[in-house]
Amino acid sequence: MNTNQNDSPFGEIIYSYTRKQAIADGLQIDVTATAKEAGIKFPMYLTRAVFDAFVAVPDGVTGQDEAGRLWDLAWMTRYAILRARPDADRIPVALYVRNDQHAARLVKLIATCGPLDIDDPQPAITVMMPDED
Repeated sequence: MNTNQNDSPFGEIIYSYTRKQAIADGLQIDVTATAKEAGIKFPMYLTRAVFDAFVAVPDGVTGQDEAGRLWDLAWMTRYAILRARPDADRIPVALYVRNDQHAARLVKLIATCGPLDIDDPQPAITVMMPDED
């Protein structure tokens, strides 16, 4: 019988990678301020892949800026959350993004809600590509 309350039933943690480390490494981007303006109550993060593909403005694309693209992503994430089933753990987020001088195309992302970090259980939202975990 395990009498030490600090021991995990799975044994000692061999390695962990925190959200703080992911932010410091540039693998996640904190977009909480914009998310709050859009009506999202929890901290919100984007993976680097999402930021690079759909927030950063590609070279040669006119009429676009990062602030506007980020706002669109945050607003559509809020919309997806409002429409989601209460028990959903992965919420599809869809929006149109223009990455060239042609028409915008439909982009499908995933929003998940989980602990802010390994040592902080408050909820946080992460928006990622469908093939990311």
